[in-house]
Amino acid sequence: MAAAVVALCSATAYALASVLQQRAAAAQPAALSMRTGLLVRLATRPLWLLGFLADVGGYALQFVALGLGSLALVQPLLVSGLLIALPLSAWLSNRDLRRTEWAGAVALVVGLGAFLVVAHPASGTDDASRRAWIAVALATLVPAGVLVGVGAAREGAPRARALATATGLLYGFTAALTKTSAHLLSLGIGHALAAWQPYALLVCGVLGMLLAQSAFQAAPLDASLPLLTVVDPLASVLIGAFAFHEAMANSLFAIVVELAAIALLAVGVFRVSAPAQVGKRWSTLSTQHRVD
Repeated sequence: MAAAVVALCSATAYALASVLQQRAAAAQPAALSMRTGLLVRLATRPLWLLGFLADVGGYALQFVALGLGSLALVQPLLVSGLLIALPLSAWLSNRDLRRTEWAGAVALVVGLGAFLVVAHPASGTDDASRRAWIAVALATLVPAGVLVGVGAAREGAPRARALATATGLLYGFTAALTKTSAHLLSLGIGHALAAWQPYALLVCGVLGMLLAQSAFQAAPLDASLPLLTVVDPLASVLIGAFAFHEAMANSLFAIVVELAAIALLAVGVFRVSAPAQVGKRWSTLSTQHRVD
């Protein structure tokens, strides 16, 4: 229960961070996309810095939650942040959420609730074998790299979606690194400094931030955040089950309901994203706010 409460607090902080950072990133020149110069420039913007502080708070809470519970429990709860971020983003943009967005939000909530109730995720091991780490790295980083290449060749909402999906995969891998790093730190600072996971966590954290800000820069929040928020926990659940042996209900009934819940999450993402509407709003917002 404690892990769930802390995870929900983390989701709220992440939602605020996403809204503030997207508004700051959207005002930056398109030429800075996927370049470290984007992070350097954003670091001088007060709005983005406020979002960054909220992001740090969310990550700290996620760190605590992962120390208290399983990846399969903590990560799916972070999806709930989407239900806070979308209304807040709409309010700051002086617009009302469409019925399709609300329908998508409800689908996300129902899908998430069904998944957690049926799956009953339980804590597994605190670290993975070397072979498991290699397999997880290949399964997440290679597709993420391909998606970054796809995003680099596109503009607007297609770029945002590709980069957001890549970020979600990277964040799923980062969550696994976070869980092991938290365990190592609990054993003492010496154990943490002697292991490779904390250093990999630092590198992946910076790369994830750059990709996320580039996705936010490319299109409105509802083009990227739904994919980012859903891909991250789904990747984490699979990593938790494969690498950390986190037990989940595996009866035929449970599997059918879990797959149906994931499908409902996918429908929710599509309903919230509304590709045509995203492009239409972006043409207006970019004209109003982008700084060259």
